[in-house]
Order: sequence, then structure tokens, then C-alpha cells
Amino acid sequence: MHELSIVTSIIGIVRENMALHGVGRLKKIKIQVGEMTAVEPEALRFCFGICAEGTDMEGAILDIEEVPVIGQCVHCKKEFTLDRYSDSRCPECGGEAGNYVSGTELDIISMEVE
Repeated sequence: MHELSIVTSIIGIVRENMALHGVGRLKKIKIQVGEMTAVEPEALRFCFGICAEGTDMEGAILDIEEVPVIGQCVHCKKEFTLDRYSDSRCPECGGEAGNYVSGTELDIISMEVE
């Protein structure tokens, strides 16, 4: 379960920022998780709850925005949603999706503290 190591890293980054800004308690953290990361949001929530227990992060909300995979056609440059279980051909011209525009994110977006 790589979600545990991801949560550990997130907590480390949040803790550094809390110390830097002199805040004592985390209320909410918002992250983006792209579909291509193969990270399970529910597993992240579970691991976050376990890791935050008994700390100044206990009870904080882990708000996860799931980001779909958007590809861009190498020929006509049209952007379109990709489904990892179907053909990645452009619906406009039939070309291949050569670039990912989104779906690979694993980012901390914001945090609310008190």
C-alpha cells in the first residue's frame, strides 16, 4: 500500500509549513490526485486518519479532488478525456493522445489551520 508513504510525506510537508508559520492545529488539507497516479482516495483517507491520530492533525479533514485524465491529440491538438480501459484515439480526428494535460497530479493545494 503506497498510500501510507504518500500520507507520511504529506504530513511531513504540512508539519513543516505549520512550524514555519507558527500554527498549532490543522483543520483541513486539500489535495489533488490524478487518475493516472493509481492512488486510491479511500486508502489515503484511511491512512491519514491513522497517521493523524493523537497528533495536532487529529480530526482534520482530508479533502481529495480527483482529477480525470485529459489527453491532447498529437495531430489536431484537441483535448479529450481518456478512459484507461478504452481506446485513446481522438474523438475529433482519430489521432493518438500524445500528451497528458491532466491526470498525473499528486499535489497539496491548500491547508486550513487554527
